[in-house]
Amino acid sequence: MAASVVTEKDLAYQQCIVPSCGATYDVGEVRTSCDACGALLDVVYQWDALPVPKSLSDFETKWSRRNEPLCRSGVWRFHELLPFAPPEKVVTVGEGQTPLSPSDGVADYVGMSRGQLFLQYEGMNPSGSFKDNGMTAAFTHAHTIGAKRAACASTGNTSASLALYCCVSKLMQAVIFIGSGKISYGKLSQALDYGALTIQIAGDFDDAMQRVREVSSRLGIYLVNSVNPFRLEGQKTIMFRVLESLGWEVPDWIVVPGGNLGNSSSFAKAFHELKALGLIDRVPRLAVINAKGADTLYELYESRGLRWRGGMPNIEVLDNYYAELDSAHVRADTIASAIEINRPVNLFKCLRGLECMDGVVREVTDQEILDAKAQVGASGFGCEPASAASVAGARMLRSEGVINPNERVVCILTGHQLKDPTATVAYHTSDQKEFDRVLGSRGVSRAAFANRAVQVDNDLDAIVRAIQLNS
Repeated sequence: MAASVVTEKDLAYQQCIVPSCGATYDVGEVRTSCDACGALLDVVYQWDALPVPKSLSDFETKWSRRNEPLCRSGVWRFHELLPFAPPEKVVTVGEGQTPLSPSDGVADYVGMSRGQLFLQYEGMNPSGSFKDNGMTAAFTHAHTIGAKRAACASTGNTSASLALYCCVSKLMQAVIFIGSGKISYGKLSQALDYGALTIQIAGDFDDAMQRVREVSSRLGIYLVNSVNPFRLEGQKTIMFRVLESLGWEVPDWIVVPGGNLGNSSSFAKAFHELKALGLIDRVPRLAVINAKGADTLYELYESRGLRWRGGMPNIEVLDNYYAELDSAHVRADTIASAIEINRPVNLFKCLRGLECMDGVVREVTDQEILDAKAQVGASGFGCEPASAASVAGARMLRSEGVINPNERVVCILTGHQLKDPTATVAYHTSDQKEFDRVLGSRGVSRAAFANRAVQVDNDLDAIVRAIQLNS
Protein backbone atom coordinates (compact mmCIF):
# COMPACT_ATOMS: atom_id res chain seq x y z
CA MET A 1 0.00 0.00 0.00
CA ALA A 2 1.41 3.40 -0.91
CA ALA A 3 2.11 6.00 1.72
CA SER A 4 -0.91 8.26 2.14
CA VAL A 5 -0.97 12.04 2.14
CA VAL A 6 -1.82 13.57 5.50
CA THR A 7 -4.04 16.65 5.48
CA GLU A 8 -4.58 19.24 8.21
CA LYS A 9 -7.77 17.41 9.14
CA ASP A 10 -5.77 14.44 10.36
CA LEU A 11 -5.08 15.12 14.03
CA ALA A 12 -3.27 11.81 14.48
CA TYR A 13 -1.42 9.67 11.97
CA GLN A 14 1.32 7.07 11.72
CA GLN A 15 4.76 8.03 10.49
CA CYS A 16 7.98 6.19 9.67
CA ILE A 17 10.60 6.77 12.38
CA VAL A 18 13.39 7.28 9.81
CA PRO A 19 13.63 11.04 9.17
CA SER A 20 14.94 10.60 5.62
CA CYS A 21 11.82 8.56 4.79
CA GLY A 22 9.04 10.03 6.91
CA ALA A 23 6.26 8.20 5.06
CA THR A 24 2.86 8.72 6.68
CA TYR A 25 -0.20 6.51 7.04
CA ASP A 26 -3.73 6.96 8.29
CA VAL A 27 -4.35 6.37 11.99
CA GLY A 28 -7.05 3.86 11.06
CA GLU A 29 -4.66 1.51 9.27
CA VAL A 30 -3.30 -1.65 10.88
CA ARG A 31 0.41 -1.84 10.24
CA THR A 32 3.64 -2.48 12.09
CA SER A 33 6.18 -1.14 9.61
CA CYS A 34 6.68 1.36 6.81
CA ASP A 35 5.95 0.18 3.26
CA ALA A 36 8.57 2.52 1.85
CA CYS A 37 11.60 1.43 3.91
CA GLY A 38 10.48 -1.28 6.33
CA ALA A 39 11.19 0.74 9.50
CA LEU A 40 8.96 1.01 12.57
CA LEU A 41 6.21 3.60 12.91
CA ASP A 42 5.29 6.29 15.42
CA VAL A 43 1.89 7.68 16.27
CA VAL A 44 2.22 11.42 15.59
CA TYR A 45 -0.15 14.26 16.49
CA GLN A 46 -1.03 17.63 15.01
CA TRP A 47 -0.51 19.32 18.36
CA ASP A 48 -1.28 22.80 17.04
CA ALA A 49 -4.83 21.70 16.32
CA LEU A 50 -5.37 19.82 19.58
CA PRO A 51 -6.43 21.07 23.05
CA VAL A 52 -3.11 20.55 24.85
CA PRO A 53 -3.05 21.54 28.55
CA LYS A 54 -1.06 24.67 29.37
CA SER A 55 0.46 22.88 32.35
CA LEU A 56 0.80 19.27 33.44
CA SER A 57 -0.82 20.21 36.73
CA ASP A 58 -4.07 20.67 34.79
CA PHE A 59 -4.41 16.87 34.87
CA GLU A 60 -4.89 16.99 38.63
CA THR A 61 -8.52 18.01 38.15
CA LYS A 62 -9.18 14.51 36.77
CA TRP A 63 -8.88 13.11 40.30
CA SER A 64 -12.18 14.69 41.31
CA ARG A 65 -13.91 12.78 38.48
CA ARG A 66 -12.68 9.29 39.32
CA ASN A 67 -16.19 7.89 38.96
CA GLU A 68 -15.72 8.35 35.20
CA PRO A 69 -13.89 5.43 33.54
CA LEU A 70 -11.43 7.59 31.59
CA CYS A 71 -10.47 9.60 34.63
CA ARG A 72 -10.11 6.48 36.77
CA SER A 73 -7.66 4.97 34.30
CA GLY A 74 -4.03 5.90 34.87
CA VAL A 75 -3.63 5.81 31.10
CA TRP A 76 -6.71 7.57 29.77
CA ARG A 77 -6.84 10.39 32.26
CA PHE A 78 -3.97 11.66 30.09
CA HIS A 79 -6.10 11.29 26.95
CA GLU A 80 -5.09 14.75 25.72
CA LEU A 81 -1.51 13.42 25.34
CA LEU A 82 -2.51 10.32 23.37
CA PRO A 83 -5.59 11.52 21.46
CA PHE A 84 -5.63 8.94 18.67
CA ALA A 85 -9.04 7.46 19.59
CA PRO A 86 -12.38 9.06 20.46
CA PRO A 87 -13.25 8.70 24.16
CA GLU A 88 -16.34 6.61 23.42
CA LYS A 89 -14.16 3.91 21.82
CA VAL A 90 -11.74 3.55 24.73
CA VAL A 91 -11.58 0.11 26.37
CA THR A 92 -10.35 0.30 29.95
CA VAL A 93 -10.24 -2.09 32.91
CA GLY A 94 -8.97 0.51 35.39
CA GLU A 95 -5.31 0.10 34.48
CA GLY A 96 -2.54 2.41 35.66
CA GLN A 97 -3.41 2.75 39.34
CA THR A 98 0.25 2.21 40.20
CA PRO A 99 2.29 3.88 42.94
CA LEU A 100 5.64 5.65 42.85
CA SER A 101 7.19 5.15 46.28
CA PRO A 102 10.50 6.17 47.82
CA SER A 103 12.44 3.24 49.24
CA ASP A 104 15.24 3.99 51.67
CA GLY A 105 16.01 0.30 52.06
CA VAL A 106 16.67 -0.09 48.34
CA ALA A 107 18.48 3.26 48.32
CA ASP A 108 20.88 1.90 50.95
CA TYR A 109 21.48 -1.21 48.84
CA VAL A 110 22.06 0.77 45.66
CA GLY A 111 24.26 3.34 47.39
CA MET A 112 21.93 6.32 47.01
CA SER A 113 21.15 9.01 49.53
CA ARG A 114 17.95 8.32 51.40
CA GLY A 115 14.89 9.90 49.84
CA GLN A 116 16.44 9.90 46.37
CA LEU A 117 15.50 6.46 45.02
CA PHE A 118 11.94 5.71 43.92
CA LEU A 119 10.25 2.51 42.78
CA GLN A 120 7.49 2.73 40.16
CA TYR A 121 5.51 -0.44 40.90
CA GLU A 122 3.69 -1.52 37.74
CA GLY A 123 2.87 -4.89 39.29
CA MET A 124 -0.27 -3.27 40.70
CA ASN A 125 -1.95 -3.28 37.28
CA PRO A 126 -5.03 -5.51 36.79
CA SER A 127 -3.06 -8.30 35.08
CA GLY A 128 -0.04 -7.77 37.34
CA SER A 129 2.39 -6.06 34.96
CA PHE A 130 3.12 -2.86 33.06
CA LYS A 131 1.69 -4.42 29.89
CA ASP A 132 -1.83 -3.19 30.71
CA ASN A 133 -0.72 0.39 30.03
CA GLY A 134 0.03 -0.45 26.43
CA MET A 135 -2.66 -3.06 25.99
CA THR A 136 -5.52 -0.67 26.72
CA ALA A 137 -4.19 1.61 23.97
CA ALA A 138 -3.59 -1.12 21.38
CA PHE A 139 -6.87 -2.82 22.25
CA THR A 140 -8.69 0.49 21.92
CA HIS A 141 -7.18 1.00 18.47
CA ALA A 142 -8.17 -2.54 17.50
CA HIS A 143 -11.71 -1.80 18.66
CA THR A 144 -11.89 1.42 16.64
CA ILE A 145 -11.04 -0.41 13.42
CA GLY A 146 -13.41 -3.32 14.12
CA ALA A 147 -10.92 -6.14 14.80
CA LYS A 148 -12.41 -9.46 15.92
CA ARG A 149 -9.20 -11.29 16.86
CA ALA A 150 -5.99 -10.05 18.46
CA ALA A 151 -2.70 -11.93 18.77
CA CYS A 152 0.68 -11.68 20.45
CA ALA A 153 3.88 -13.57 21.08
CA SER A 154 4.74 -13.56 24.73
CA THR A 155 7.08 -14.57 27.52
CA GLY A 156 3.94 -14.34 29.65
CA ASN A 157 2.96 -10.82 30.62
CA THR A 158 1.70 -9.66 27.23
CA SER A 159 -0.42 -12.78 26.82
CA ALA A 160 -1.93 -12.33 30.27
CA SER A 161 -2.81 -8.73 29.51
CA LEU A 162 -4.29 -9.40 26.07
CA ALA A 163 -6.33 -12.30 27.41
CA LEU A 164 -7.68 -10.09 30.20
CA TYR A 165 -8.85 -7.32 27.86
CA CYS A 166 -10.47 -9.82 25.51
CA CYS A 167 -12.17 -11.60 28.41
CA VAL A 168 -13.51 -8.49 30.13
CA SER A 169 -14.63 -6.64 27.00
CA LYS A 170 -15.98 -9.65 25.03
CA LEU A 171 -14.97 -7.74 21.89
CA MET A 172 -12.29 -10.05 20.47
CA GLN A 173 -10.72 -13.48 20.69
CA ALA A 174 -7.19 -13.61 22.08
CA VAL A 175 -4.64 -15.76 20.24
CA ILE A 176 -1.31 -16.07 22.04
CA PHE A 177 1.95 -17.65 20.93
CA ILE A 178 4.41 -18.92 23.52
CA GLY A 179 7.70 -20.77 23.24
CA SER A 180 8.36 -24.21 24.67
CA GLY A 181 9.38 -24.03 28.31
CA LYS A 182 9.78 -20.25 28.18
CA ILE A 183 6.84 -19.07 30.25
CA SER A 184 6.20 -19.17 33.98
CA TYR A 185 3.08 -20.89 35.29
CA GLY A 186 2.12 -17.71 37.13
CA LYS A 187 1.70 -15.99 33.76
CA LEU A 188 0.44 -18.92 31.68
CA SER A 189 -2.29 -19.58 34.23
CA GLN A 190 -3.72 -16.12 33.56
CA ALA A 191 -3.98 -16.58 29.82
CA LEU A 192 -5.59 -20.01 30.24
CA ASP A 193 -8.00 -18.80 32.91
CA TYR A 194 -9.07 -15.84 30.77
CA GLY A 195 -9.92 -18.13 27.86
CA ALA A 196 -7.20 -17.27 25.32
CA LEU A 197 -6.46 -19.59 22.42
CA THR A 198 -2.90 -20.60 23.32
CA ILE A 199 -0.45 -21.79 20.65
CA GLN A 200 2.79 -23.25 22.03
CA ILE A 201 5.52 -23.67 19.44
CA ALA A 202 8.88 -25.44 19.59
CA GLY A 203 11.25 -22.53 20.07
CA ASP A 204 11.80 -19.39 22.13
CA PHE A 205 10.22 -15.93 22.18
CA ASP A 206 12.06 -14.79 19.05
CA ASP A 207 10.65 -17.78 17.15
CA ALA A 208 7.16 -17.09 18.48
CA MET A 209 7.47 -13.44 17.48
CA GLN A 210 8.39 -14.35 13.93
CA ARG A 211 5.47 -16.75 13.60
CA VAL A 212 2.84 -14.50 15.13
CA ARG A 213 3.76 -11.74 12.69
CA GLU A 214 3.43 -14.14 9.78
CA VAL A 215 0.14 -15.60 11.02
CA SER A 216 -1.35 -12.19 11.79
CA SER A 217 -0.50 -11.01 8.29
CA ARG A 218 -1.96 -14.08 6.61
CA LEU A 219 -5.16 -14.29 8.66
CA GLY A 220 -5.77 -10.57 9.20
CA ILE A 221 -5.42 -10.80 12.98
CA TYR A 222 -4.65 -7.61 14.90
CA LEU A 223 -1.11 -7.82 16.37
CA VAL A 224 -0.65 -6.26 19.80
CA ASN A 225 3.06 -6.82 20.46
CA SER A 226 5.06 -3.65 21.06
CA VAL A 227 5.99 -3.48 17.37
CA ASN A 228 2.46 -2.01 17.27
CA PRO A 229 2.94 1.77 17.66
CA PHE A 230 -0.28 2.19 19.64
CA ARG A 231 1.03 -0.10 22.38
CA LEU A 232 3.79 2.39 23.07
CA GLU A 233 1.31 5.27 23.29
CA GLY A 234 -0.20 3.63 26.34
CA GLN A 235 3.15 2.74 27.89
CA LYS A 236 4.38 6.32 27.76
CA THR A 237 1.78 7.23 30.41
CA ILE A 238 3.92 5.43 33.01
CA MET A 239 6.19 8.47 32.79
CA PHE A 240 3.25 10.85 33.12
CA ARG A 241 2.35 9.14 36.40
CA VAL A 242 5.96 9.31 37.59
CA LEU A 243 5.97 13.05 36.98
CA GLU A 244 2.57 13.38 38.64
CA SER A 245 3.85 11.60 41.76
CA LEU A 246 6.92 13.85 41.88
CA GLY A 247 4.82 17.02 41.76
CA TRP A 248 5.58 17.35 38.02
CA GLU A 249 9.31 17.63 38.69
CA VAL A 250 11.56 15.74 36.27
CA PRO A 251 13.79 13.10 37.91
CA ASP A 252 17.47 12.77 37.01
CA TRP A 253 17.37 9.12 35.94
CA ILE A 254 14.88 6.58 34.68
CA VAL A 255 16.21 3.02 35.02
CA VAL A 256 14.27 0.29 33.22
CA PRO A 257 14.77 -3.40 32.35
CA GLY A 258 15.45 -4.02 28.67
CA GLY A 259 13.70 -6.88 26.87
CA ASN A 260 11.77 -6.04 23.72
CA LEU A 261 12.64 -2.38 24.46
CA GLY A 262 9.09 -1.07 24.29
CA ASN A 263 9.24 0.71 27.65
CA SER A 264 12.51 2.51 26.98
CA SER A 265 11.23 3.55 23.55
CA SER A 266 7.90 4.80 24.87
CA PHE A 267 9.47 6.65 27.81
CA ALA A 268 11.75 8.55 25.47
CA LYS A 269 8.78 9.44 23.25
CA ALA A 270 6.91 10.71 26.28
CA PHE A 271 9.67 13.04 27.38
CA HIS A 272 10.45 14.19 23.85
CA GLU A 273 6.81 15.17 23.32
CA LEU A 274 6.47 16.89 26.70
CA LYS A 275 9.64 18.90 26.08
CA ALA A 276 8.49 19.87 22.57
CA LEU A 277 5.14 20.99 23.99
CA GLY A 278 6.85 23.14 26.61
CA LEU A 279 5.35 21.12 29.48
CA ILE A 280 8.78 20.21 30.91
CA ASP A 281 12.09 22.08 30.61
CA ARG A 282 14.45 19.08 30.49
CA VAL A 283 14.48 15.32 30.02
CA PRO A 284 16.01 12.81 32.47
CA ARG A 285 18.78 10.40 31.56
CA LEU A 286 17.82 6.85 30.62
CA ALA A 287 19.48 3.61 31.72
CA VAL A 288 18.38 0.38 30.03
CA ILE A 289 19.40 -2.79 31.84
CA ASN A 290 19.79 -6.13 30.04
CA ALA A 291 20.11 -9.51 31.69
CA LYS A 292 23.52 -10.97 30.85
CA GLY A 293 21.86 -13.98 29.23
CA ALA A 294 19.88 -11.73 26.85
CA ASP A 295 22.17 -8.77 26.27
CA THR A 296 21.68 -7.78 22.63
CA LEU A 297 21.25 -4.07 23.35
CA TYR A 298 24.28 -3.97 25.66
CA GLU A 299 26.46 -5.79 23.16
CA LEU A 300 25.41 -3.58 20.26
CA TYR A 301 25.37 -0.26 22.09
CA GLU A 302 28.20 -0.45 24.60
CA SER A 303 30.53 -2.98 22.95
CA ARG A 304 30.03 -2.39 19.22
CA GLY A 305 29.07 1.27 19.20
CA LEU A 306 25.73 1.01 17.41
CA ARG A 307 23.96 4.37 17.57
CA TRP A 308 20.81 5.95 16.11
CA ARG A 309 22.80 8.75 14.43
CA GLY A 310 19.71 10.76 13.59
CA GLY A 311 18.07 7.84 11.82
CA MET A 312 21.17 6.47 10.12
CA PRO A 313 22.36 3.53 12.29
CA ASN A 314 25.07 1.25 10.95
CA ILE A 315 22.88 -1.70 9.94
CA GLU A 316 25.94 -3.80 9.15
CA VAL A 317 26.82 -3.90 12.85
CA LEU A 318 23.39 -5.35 13.65
CA ASP A 319 23.41 -7.82 10.76
CA ASN A 320 26.86 -9.11 11.73
CA TYR A 321 25.82 -9.58 15.35
CA TYR A 322 22.65 -11.49 14.49
CA ALA A 323 24.62 -13.64 12.06
CA GLU A 324 26.99 -14.51 14.91
CA LEU A 325 24.06 -15.49 17.14
CA ASP A 326 22.66 -17.72 14.40
CA SER A 327 26.02 -19.30 13.61
CA ALA A 328 26.61 -20.16 17.27
CA HIS A 329 22.95 -21.19 17.81
CA VAL A 330 22.73 -18.78 20.76
CA ARG A 331 19.40 -18.60 22.57
CA ALA A 332 18.48 -16.08 25.24
CA ASP A 333 18.80 -17.63 28.71
CA THR A 334 18.09 -15.81 31.95
CA ILE A 335 16.05 -16.29 35.12
CA ALA A 336 14.42 -12.97 34.19
CA SER A 337 12.05 -14.60 31.72
CA ALA A 338 10.17 -11.39 30.90
CA ILE A 339 13.31 -9.95 29.25
CA GLU A 340 14.62 -13.23 27.80
CA ILE A 341 14.76 -11.85 24.25
CA ASN A 342 17.66 -11.82 21.78
CA ARG A 343 16.00 -9.89 18.93
CA PRO A 344 14.19 -6.90 20.43
CA VAL A 345 11.66 -5.55 17.96
CA ASN A 346 11.97 -1.97 19.21
CA LEU A 347 15.76 -1.83 18.95
CA PHE A 348 15.87 1.21 16.65
CA LYS A 349 13.27 3.14 18.63
CA CYS A 350 15.32 2.44 21.74
CA LEU A 351 18.50 3.65 20.05
CA ARG A 352 16.64 6.84 19.19
CA GLY A 353 15.50 7.12 22.80
CA LEU A 354 19.03 6.65 24.13
CA GLU A 355 20.16 9.48 21.86
CA CYS A 356 17.30 11.72 23.03
CA MET A 357 17.88 11.00 26.74
CA ASP A 358 21.68 10.76 26.84
CA GLY A 359 21.27 7.13 27.80
CA VAL A 360 23.48 4.27 28.91
CA VAL A 361 23.07 0.50 28.73
CA ARG A 362 24.30 -2.10 31.21
CA GLU A 363 24.02 -5.87 31.67
CA VAL A 364 23.58 -7.62 35.02
CA THR A 365 23.88 -11.29 35.95
CA ASP A 366 21.08 -13.48 37.25
CA GLN A 367 22.90 -13.47 40.60
CA GLU A 368 22.77 -9.67 40.72
CA ILE A 369 19.13 -9.68 39.63
CA LEU A 370 18.04 -12.10 42.36
CA ASP A 371 20.02 -10.32 45.08
CA ALA A 372 18.43 -7.03 44.05
CA LYS A 373 15.02 -8.71 43.94
CA ALA A 374 15.47 -9.90 47.52
CA GLN A 375 16.30 -6.37 48.63
CA VAL A 376 13.25 -5.00 46.83
CA GLY A 377 11.14 -7.64 48.56
CA ALA A 378 12.63 -6.86 51.95
CA SER A 379 11.51 -3.27 51.40
CA GLY A 380 7.92 -4.32 50.80
CA PHE A 381 7.67 -4.48 47.01
CA GLY A 382 7.36 -8.01 45.63
CA CYS A 383 8.48 -8.03 42.00
CA GLU A 384 9.28 -10.60 39.34
CA PRO A 385 12.98 -11.16 38.51
CA ALA A 386 13.00 -9.00 35.37
CA SER A 387 11.82 -6.00 37.39
CA ALA A 388 14.80 -6.24 39.72
CA ALA A 389 17.17 -5.76 36.79
CA SER A 390 16.46 -2.03 37.11
CA VAL A 391 17.63 -2.00 40.75
CA ALA A 392 20.67 -4.17 40.00
CA GLY A 393 21.52 -1.83 37.14
CA ALA A 394 21.13 1.28 39.28
CA ARG A 395 23.49 -0.28 41.83
CA MET A 396 26.05 -0.96 39.12
CA LEU A 397 25.82 2.57 37.73
CA ARG A 398 26.14 3.99 41.22
CA SER A 399 29.26 1.88 41.89
CA GLU A 400 30.76 3.15 38.62
CA GLY A 401 30.07 6.74 39.61
CA VAL A 402 27.76 7.27 36.63
CA ILE A 403 24.85 8.00 38.96
CA ASN A 404 25.48 10.53 41.73
CA PRO A 405 24.15 9.51 45.19
CA ASN A 406 22.16 12.74 45.45
CA GLU A 407 20.48 12.49 42.08
CA ARG A 408 16.80 11.53 41.93
CA VAL A 409 16.48 8.03 40.46
CA VAL A 410 13.32 6.17 39.43
CA CYS A 411 13.58 2.38 38.98
CA ILE A 412 10.73 0.73 37.09
CA LEU A 413 9.37 -2.49 38.63
CA THR A 414 7.59 -4.02 35.67
CA GLY A 415 5.76 -7.02 37.12
CA HIS A 416 4.29 -8.50 40.30
CA GLN A 417 6.14 -11.00 42.48
CA LEU A 418 3.53 -13.71 41.87
CA LYS A 419 4.22 -13.63 38.13
CA ASP A 420 7.18 -15.95 38.78
CA PRO A 421 7.08 -17.33 42.34
CA THR A 422 9.31 -20.32 41.52
CA ALA A 423 12.44 -18.18 41.38
CA THR A 424 11.55 -16.44 44.63
CA VAL A 425 10.96 -19.65 46.55
CA ALA A 426 14.10 -21.25 45.14
CA TYR A 427 16.22 -18.27 46.20
CA HIS A 428 14.97 -18.46 49.78
CA THR A 429 14.83 -22.26 50.08
CA SER A 430 16.95 -24.33 52.47
CA ASP A 431 16.74 -27.25 50.03
CA GLN A 432 20.05 -27.19 48.15
CA LYS A 433 18.77 -29.57 45.48
CA GLU A 434 15.84 -27.30 44.71
CA PHE A 435 18.13 -24.25 44.66
CA ASP A 436 20.48 -25.96 42.22
CA ARG A 437 17.63 -27.22 40.04
CA VAL A 438 16.03 -23.81 39.54
CA LEU A 439 18.95 -21.41 39.87
CA GLY A 440 22.24 -23.25 39.82
CA SER A 441 22.19 -23.91 36.10
CA ARG A 442 21.92 -20.14 35.53
CA GLY A 443 25.11 -19.32 37.38
CA VAL A 444 23.44 -18.39 40.65
CA SER A 445 25.67 -19.79 43.39
CA ARG A 446 24.48 -18.06 46.54
CA ALA A 447 21.50 -16.41 48.17
CA ALA A 448 23.10 -13.65 50.18
CA PHE A 449 19.78 -12.24 51.34
CA ALA A 450 17.80 -15.46 51.73
CA ASN A 451 14.97 -15.59 54.28
CA ARG A 452 14.81 -19.32 54.83
CA ALA A 453 12.02 -21.15 56.62
CA VAL A 454 13.03 -22.49 60.03
CA GLN A 455 12.36 -26.22 60.23
CA VAL A 456 11.32 -27.58 63.64
CA ASP A 457 9.61 -30.62 65.08
CA ASN A 458 5.88 -30.52 65.72
CA ASP A 459 6.49 -29.74 69.37
CA LEU A 460 5.37 -26.64 71.26
CA ASP A 461 8.61 -26.16 73.19
CA ALA A 462 10.69 -26.59 70.04
CA ILE A 463 8.58 -24.03 68.19
CA VAL A 464 8.88 -21.53 71.07
CA ARG A 465 12.67 -21.99 71.19
CA ALA A 466 12.92 -21.46 67.43
CA ILE A 467 10.96 -18.21 67.64
CA GLN A 468 13.06 -16.95 70.54
CA LEU A 469 16.32 -17.82 68.78
CA ASN A 470 15.29 -16.06 65.60
CA SER A 471 13.72 -12.94 67.09
